[in-house]
Amino acid sequence: MELMLQRTLKNRISCTGIALHTGVAVSMTLHPAPADTGIWFLRSDVAPGIARVQARWDRVKSSALCTLIGNEFGTTVMTIEHLMAAFAGCSIDNAIVELNGPEVPAMDGSAHPFVLLMECAGTVQQESPRRVLRVLHPVEVADGDRRAALRPSHEFRIDFEIDFNGPGGVHQRRTFRGAERAFKEEIGRARTFGFAHEVDAMRAKGLARGGSLENAVVVDGNTVLNPGGLRYDDEFVRHKILDLVGDLYLAGAPMLAHVVGLRSGHAVTSMLLRALFADKSAWRYESQAPDGVRESAPILAPAAAANA
Repeated sequence: MELMLQRTLKNRISCTGIALHTGVAVSMTLHPAPADTGIWFLRSDVAPGIARVQARWDRVKSSALCTLIGNEFGTTVMTIEHLMAAFAGCSIDNAIVELNGPEVPAMDGSAHPFVLLMECAGTVQQESPRRVLRVLHPVEVADGDRRAALRPSHEFRIDFEIDFNGPGGVHQRRTFRGAERAFKEEIGRARTFGFAHEVDAMRAKGLARGGSLENAVVVDGNTVLNPGGLRYDDEFVRHKILDLVGDLYLAGAPMLAHVVGLRSGHAVTSMLLRALFADKSAWRYESQAPDGVRESAPILAPAAAANA
């Protein structure tokens, strides 16, 4: 049986931009990485011995309006979700992300600029087989009226519904089936969004200091303030799916699962991954064949994966 192989970048590639929450200018370089490395962040502005942070579900330290990961030394990287979604959407298994600051640059508020970077860098196959994470039985979490669930499936599918009350209330739902082409065409260009009445509160908490109409959609009442309007009629739910794709990639592999989200966000997704990995009967890693998963034996034992 021929197995699909892992992929990394062919060349390193760099960009600069303003960070959404801290508001600082950041330089970022994406580097190729050996097979079985996964995705790691490297802070070049801190001491080498404490600079590396693995992009993994159990490294999530905060999920208030963005996903923040950290290591045991206190080094953190925030707002990783759009970049992680681009890695997932481009089927990149292994890479090193070098940053000279604490946050990934916002670019235009979507994953699209990161996808373009990866396409410009090119990709190469590696010798190790690619793995997927198969969900074996349902896992569900809730936080008030926010809910998310993972269910067994032969494909990666997301059903998501958002329902924001109050000024600028939005109710949208959408189904997404994971594939590189579908991600790039349906999800990758959807931008982060917020409501004008929430901006002052976010900035009082030290968030959204770099936010602008160039890197976020802002809604005031029923009016979209961005000069170009929306990229899609349902851009808001598409972006929530983008966030979910990026946060789920912290599982360390693409998933075979039916994912259901209702008003959920970064915090609920983090809860969902922790609940999944806490139940070792609910999942296994498998090697991936071109037309699906054929190898039922895990290529990495669950206990080893959780403690790697």
